[in-house]
Amino acid sequence: MTQTRDWEGMRSMSARLLTERTGKGVDAWNRRIREKHFKDEQSLRVWLTEQGVTGYAQSLLVMERFGYPDFLLASADELIEAQYADRPHLRPIYEAIVAAARNLGEIVVQARKGYVSRRTFARVQATTKNRVDLGLRIDGENPGGRLQPSSHETMKLQISFTTLREVDGEAMGWLKKAYDQNCEP
Repeated sequence: MTQTRDWEGMRSMSARLLTERTGKGVDAWNRRIREKHFKDEQSLRVWLTEQGVTGYAQSLLVMERFGYPDFLLASADELIEAQYADRPHLRPIYEAIVAAARNLGEIVVQARKGYVSRRTFARVQATTKNRVDLGLRIDGENPGGRLQPSSHETMKLQISFTTLREVDGEAMGWLKKAYDQNCEP
């Protein structure tokens, strides 16, 4: 089974973390923030840090006060559509990779503004107008052959695709290896 998530899932997780860490929910924190009349993001962040609110919870409260970027309000389908709007010839590559990933087992696809990610094992990104990169988290492998070095911090390897024909058994074998290393019990 595959689930595609958009910002709402991340927002819910951030709100849950805020409540777990502080004992107060988003509404209570929003009231406190309104009472302080913060004029800019930096002063709010400093104050939140002093209150012990950091990370995702802090980012959530900053966006609650100063507004959410449009891409966070978009649905997962809208985000994916936007990534390929000016490069529709690459969309079948994305679809083939995600279909192959679905066949591996239960996965969650997290849609982002510029890429689609399953944080633990792979990242699919239309990197240029003519190329899709599949970032892979595979331990014990070095770049070589189709495995290229990646600049991504946790996915140090990638395979690049310019045609659907390149989404072949070899490439999907590397995807399966990443899945097996990171998602199997």
